Amino acid sequence: MDRASFDGMPCDVLVVEDDPIIALDFEDTILGFGVKRVRIAANVAKALELIAHRPPEFALLDVSLIREKSFAIAERLEVLKIPFAFVTGYGADALLPAAFAAKPRLPKPCSTEALEALLKNSRMMP
Repeated sequence: MDRASFDGMPCDVLVVEDDPIIALDFEDTILGFGVKRVRIAANVAKALELIAHRPPEFALLDVSLIREKSFAIAERLEVLKIPFAFVTGYGADALLPAAFAAKPRLPKPCSTEALEALLKNSRMMP
């Protein structure tokens, strides 16, 4: 597994997002921060497959995917002790299971600055 870069950015980020335009925007923005690799999954099965193949250093999870929620991915990341954050268009009203209530979350759309700060602080996340 790659190590985080000197500026604190993870080298490998998994983005779980079912909207291809939003996913590409996240990818472009994150690569612009100097992250070496961004992998995209549009559903739970693909995300779990990517994690099994090569665990990321950080993951950004859209809460509501088409016909499913991303909580199974979050559970797997927790087991592997991989930091992650939720992204949601529902803002503070998004209902998360109690186990994930304290996890960071970003609104959709989010500012570039907020996303960059989240990634830089990803090593400090529980």
